[in-house]
Amino acid sequence: MTVGATTRGLPIEIRGLSKHFGTVRAVDDLSFTVEPGRVTGFLGPNGSGKTTTLRMLLGLVHPSAGTATIDGHRYQDLENPTSTVGAVLEATSFHPARRARTHLRMAARAGGQPDARADEVLGLVGLSGDAKRKIGGFSMGMRQRLELATALIGDPDVLILDEPSNGLDPQGIAWLRDFMRYLAGEGRTVLVSSHLLSEMAQTIDNAVIVSFGQLKAQGTLEEITAGITSVVMRARTPEADRLAGVLTQAGMAFRRLSHDEVAIDGVTPEKVGPLLASNQIILYELVQEGGDLESVFLTLTSGLGFGDVAESL
Repeated sequence: MTVGATTRGLPIEIRGLSKHFGTVRAVDDLSFTVEPGRVTGFLGPNGSGKTTTLRMLLGLVHPSAGTATIDGHRYQDLENPTSTVGAVLEATSFHPARRARTHLRMAARAGGQPDARADEVLGLVGLSGDAKRKIGGFSMGMRQRLELATALIGDPDVLILDEPSNGLDPQGIAWLRDFMRYLAGEGRTVLVSSHLLSEMAQTIDNAVIVSFGQLKAQGTLEEITAGITSVVMRARTPEADRLAGVLTQAGMAFRRLSHDEVAIDGVTPEKVGPLLASNQIILYELVQEGGDLESVFLTLTSGLGFGDVAESL
């Protein structure tokens, strides 16, 4: 990789993309753009069409309609796919008796790269000291790093990652955040799917939020959060359980913050106040607070309560 490069990334364009599995619309007329030189978060509950979209982008699933292209080309039409796109979509079944360096040398040869590239990417992901270790002895976090090294073997201009933080400890997550920003800083296009919204808020430049296969929002974090005003009302009450039931019945998104605190998303005091009064909910405190990525996400993705969303992520 060449430090300081700023023009090597390639745009990703999703245009009118749809995928139907029988009567189920996994992706429904989805359109968005991923820009080079930025980390873009692809966010949505489980079942929202994220993985299906990524698989169509990589030529693994044929779309029912629309296009998914990299620099204007379908993945299968790229002249040298492994040198253009690196991807980690799901856990790889590594041979447990194979050593990390051997695995990467095999990947390098398959992609037309020299054996020396294996040691380069081991260094990039912090596994140089484990090059001779058998993969069967790797922790889940080490396997995640090895998957990332495999994706980088062709020195690609585009990196696509699905839940890359799985199995990483806090130190590993912080390393991954810095690493993705380093890659984007070189001009590469980085598209990352994740359910760790608080972590994504510290990592990404742009966000694409989807629900039920449809686009709900896209843009910078500032643009997305600015587009929704008064997104959080924090209520402190001895009747938090009853309040949760009332909010669920009213179709309002909420999160339990503690045994007596509930955050209500996407509402104004004028909207939530009469609801609480009509149900005679005892309040210790009702405070309007500014929104964050998680609040916007919950507001945009079908108004599910926090427990429901947490289960579906």
